[in-house]
Amino acid sequence: MKKENSKFFLLLLLGMLTAFGPFVTDMYLPSLPSMGEYFSATSSQVQLGLTTSMIGLAVGQVLFGPLSDRYGRRKPLIVAMWMFLASTLLCLFSQDIFQFAAFRLVQGIAGAGGIVISRSVAADKFTGRELAKMLAVIGAINGVAPVAAPIVGGVFTNLIGWKGIFCILLGLGVILLACSYRFRESLPAERCSMARFSDMFHSFRMVLSDRQYMAYVLQFAFAQGVLFAYIASSPFIIQQHYGYSPLVFSVCFAINAMAIGVAAALSVRFHRALSSTLSGCVAMLVLALAECLALMHGCSFWVYEALLFALLFGMGLTFTSTTALAMECQRSNAGMASALLGAMGFALGGIVSPLVGLGDIMHATGLTFVVCSLGSLSCALIALGRRRVRLYFSFSTSQKR
Repeated sequence: MKKENSKFFLLLLLGMLTAFGPFVTDMYLPSLPSMGEYFSATSSQVQLGLTTSMIGLAVGQVLFGPLSDRYGRRKPLIVAMWMFLASTLLCLFSQDIFQFAAFRLVQGIAGAGGIVISRSVAADKFTGRELAKMLAVIGAINGVAPVAAPIVGGVFTNLIGWKGIFCILLGLGVILLACSYRFRESLPAERCSMARFSDMFHSFRMVLSDRQYMAYVLQFAFAQGVLFAYIASSPFIIQQHYGYSPLVFSVCFAINAMAIGVAAALSVRFHRALSSTLSGCVAMLVLALAECLALMHGCSFWVYEALLFALLFGMGLTFTSTTALAMECQRSNAGMASALLGAMGFALGGIVSPLVGLGDIMHATGLTFVVCSLGSLSCALIALGRRRVRLYFSFSTSQKR
């Protein structure tokens, strides 16, 4: 009888894989200016590495999701980790910024393999509340990692430079590769053998035609839009508009990351997953409106930060529950479902990020928060349907009484 991995090992591996993609994308951000000097490149050319890695993270999930349904989770995961090690080494020895950007695309694709497979493994091994608890941890890490990575990178940039950051990523890749070889396949063999390449296209059509699943995916993507709008705008708002130092900015990043992580972890305490999603979406819209009005009227830094902390907490409530609800809708196509869920989140994040820089950043950021929060709530209501929404509100009313 094949020995199974322990729950602790799975939790550790899935947590590291979930954080891996955001760290690949964001950890080197503080070293961008020094990279411009190293490659004799303009700031816009240096930003190509960030753009291509985001594209890779979106495309890679669509690629590795179906492959993990066809060949199991373990083999594609090992391939992704080898791809990551090779692309990271090539980044370190790039001759110019365009070579670096091309290798970052491959690095992003490889990092995406870890993200999509981590959700698929969770859906393979757990169901119901146990799945929700596992996804709560993954959701907490997924919320914290994009904002924690630049802080970690900022600490090391002055000490070891951008090449040192990539050496750290290389070391993390080696650890994950070793864990991948120790990982026991989670997808039953009969499900692998049944999945032909023609079945992948069929499963893709099935996933896209699932109205409820797609609504959950869009709700998740709009919530990610709030997150990436925050990441893109906060350095300029905190440091340039309010005049605080990079240290204060890093402290705020850390505090706000805690809001997301704590909310994602607490979401499993709701009686139903739909309650967490709806509560988070309603809170996001209310707080986004308040933040928008505050920014447009020149609020103080403390008002901005307090409303932002609450907004990100509301957003964090939706990450875990929405992921669990979406994966339950398409359990039979878990790889494809996980791929599309992650790809849409990064795709919308890539679209939203430059929007906050159009015109007055204070106004643009506030409006982006509102639009994304409104889209998130609308999609949640569509996914849940009238009957389940009425049940939610009736349950909430009875609880208050």
